[in-house]
Amino acid sequence: MKLHFSKYQGTGNDFVMIDNRNKRFPAGREVIAQMCRRRTGIGADGLILLEEDDTYDFAMRYFNADGGESTMCGNGGRCVIAFAHHLGLFKKRTVFRAVDGLHEGEIEGEWVRLKMNDVKGIRQIEEGYFLDTGSPHYVLFREDTEKTDVIAEGRQWRYSDLFRPEGTNVNFVQVSGPSRLYNRTYERGVEDETLSCGTGSIAAALTLAHTRQNVSSPVTVVTRGGTLKVHFRQTDTTLFTDIYLEGPATHVFDGEILIP
Repeated sequence: MKLHFSKYQGTGNDFVMIDNRNKRFPAGREVIAQMCRRRTGIGADGLILLEEDDTYDFAMRYFNADGGESTMCGNGGRCVIAFAHHLGLFKKRTVFRAVDGLHEGEIEGEWVRLKMNDVKGIRQIEEGYFLDTGSPHYVLFREDTEKTDVIAEGRQWRYSDLFRPEGTNVNFVQVSGPSRLYNRTYERGVEDETLSCGTGSIAAALTLAHTRQNVSSPVTVVTRGGTLKVHFRQTDTTLFTDIYLEGPATHVFDGEILIP
């Protein structure tokens, strides 16, 4: 079967995009994993299916690079907005359905703004903080993240008994200003460091606001792949609403691939 695809990236977090409104894509785990492999496939941090929705502009299904269907992906959500806009499904503003419910989005050129669900509950676990921003994240503050072995330490926390059975994503955060930080993320399902993580950037920003007094919205999050902005409203120490993730989402190329 010959399949058309598009490749998008948001601050270095890259995704294979499939227009699956005709429901022809064989969403098997091994097929997806092969497509996402860097050297023998297209290469991506994940794969996203854009599908029909009876009420809203479209639906999003997200799969990790290992082929497993996963929780919400922030940069993936921004990229699927850009993809849907390219397909002509909306003009400037959209509402779509994802695994964690409805999301609003807005696009201006390559700049995409995505509304996320409220976040309630940030728990301190050992030396870090755990919260769910659409995906589970563990946040650890470091004086110098460049000296951190993100893969080795990230894997240790990701598979820790503390977070079984699902595991967690792990963020290593260096504070660089009152509302500015540098974030490196080990992503479960990719099982590696990615150049950027949207839900991880949100987790880092909210944890910063939770633990420090002088943090105001938006928080600038610098990643290895680029810069994101996280907007939020903090109603108390553990509840955050009106959360928006914004930054660039770029069309990289289109192609065709033969799949079994």
